Amino acid sequence: MESVWYVYILRCADGTLYTGISTDVEKRLQAHRSGRGAKYTRSRCPLTLVYQECCGSHSQALKRECRIKSMTRQEKLQLIRLGSEADGQQSAGEERNI
Repeated sequence: MESVWYVYILRCADGTLYTGISTDVEKRLQAHRSGRGAKYTRSRCPLTLVYQECCGSHSQALKRECRIKSMTRQEKLQLIRLGSEADGQQSAGEERNI
């Protein structure tokens, strides 16, 4: 059975947004926090998880990640805002520092 994949967005300490995929978002966030994640996030801690979305397969997650990365910053912020409202996730004011 194939693992379930997720796409996630982090807000970095400098205000930039980082998008990635994982089968275990919490474990991946710990890797980012400890410097074992993406090179981009290593010098931009603390990181805040602002969005995550279940994508099913690895292929679907890669495609969704690519679509999100092609969005403008404003479109990503809108996705974060709407995703939080639609899924009952934490709102922008209730972000979780990781």
